[in-house]
Amino acid sequence: MRDHHPRLPSAPGFWRSPLRGPWFTSVLGTVLLAGITVLFLTGLVSYAAYNPNLSPVNDQTPDKGVLGFYLFAWPTGPVWLYRLTQGIHVTLGITLIPVLLAKLWSVVPRLFALPPARSLAHALERISLLLLVGGGLFEFTTGVLNVQLDYVFPGSFYPLHFYGAWVFFAAFVAHAVLKAPTALRNLRGLGREEGDLVSPRPDAPTVSRRGALWLVGGGSLLLFLTTVGQSLGGPLRRTALLAPHGGADPGGGPNGFQINKTAAYAGITPADTHEDAWRLVVTGRTGTVRLSRAELLRMPLHSASLPIACVEGWSTQDQWWRGVRLRDLAALVGHDGDPPDVFVESLQRRGAFRRAALRANQVADPRSLLALYVNGETLSPDHGHPARIIVPAAPGVLNTKWVTRLTFGDL
Repeated sequence: MRDHHPRLPSAPGFWRSPLRGPWFTSVLGTVLLAGITVLFLTGLVSYAAYNPNLSPVNDQTPDKGVLGFYLFAWPTGPVWLYRLTQGIHVTLGITLIPVLLAKLWSVVPRLFALPPARSLAHALERISLLLLVGGGLFEFTTGVLNVQLDYVFPGSFYPLHFYGAWVFFAAFVAHAVLKAPTALRNLRGLGREEGDLVSPRPDAPTVSRRGALWLVGGGSLLLFLTTVGQSLGGPLRRTALLAPHGGADPGGGPNGFQINKTAAYAGITPADTHEDAWRLVVTGRTGTVRLSRAELLRMPLHSASLPIACVEGWSTQDQWWRGVRLRDLAALVGHDGDPPDVFVESLQRRGAFRRAALRANQVADPRSLLALYVNGETLSPDHGHPARIIVPAAPGVLNTKWVTRLTFGDL
């Protein structure tokens, strides 16, 4: 049937490109083996940084079960830790898109091969291949949409991307184990260019396989150069043409650095933050205290040079923050010595992470502040006036803006 109907995708003669072959596919697979492994590990690290075991408010995947076996207390140092790991995750994910698409193109004849299963082992291999292709497209697509469009899929990005990553990586590992010996032979030139990927009637070549690899590599390099600036910051931010927070900083002066959520978007009005009306409510072991901004300013103030890094991959340079240490606020309500976890609530009316929780080690760090100033100036409304959290190495959403309440103790 396949010989008589070459127009069907299941026919060997349907796929005519002379580029397809074991060597070309093996080179792309080797690149993806290294790149996707790094992507998976940095993704798990990012999930741990959100401290999902700390409090239900931080847990975006409450039914993770055994998949949360690796979670740990996220450290506060070095201060650039999350900036590095999430910058790698997002930049590498975008950089690998041409490689992934080229790899899928190189093996597309196998998706239409007949019969669907020649044996039980072959059936399992085909199922793993479908999970691999489907999982890869799903993970890369949802990741890019989350970065570029603040996510448009139904449901929460976190559980979908989290579970999808495990399904995809399990299929990826199974496929790598099955194909590794063959791939190594192909890379060493020990295997001949034959098999189901090689067309029996190829078209005349217009580019060599090595030239095609250079083309794929050039596409990846272009995506890298137009994305990485959002993580490096400074003048290089202007090179991040494809990044949602690329380009110049959105303003001048001490408050003129990148933000993700404006006061208008969060539903914050001047009446909410007016210093005569706003109070910080601090609750702990010995009761509750209410502090005005003027009273906070009379407390010992401390400074810390810290960046802000977002799950979307962008980050700022170090900014000079000044405010009251979180551990000093904990001491006001009876938590002297080692401070406990803290539950933080914001004035914001719209958007995710209106509430967030921080671990005791984050509260105890002397660089963790309820910030009142940045770069020598009062916080602007978009940066969280009258007070915001700033914690070293934490994801940006845990650095809550427009703070109205701190609750210290077991969460």
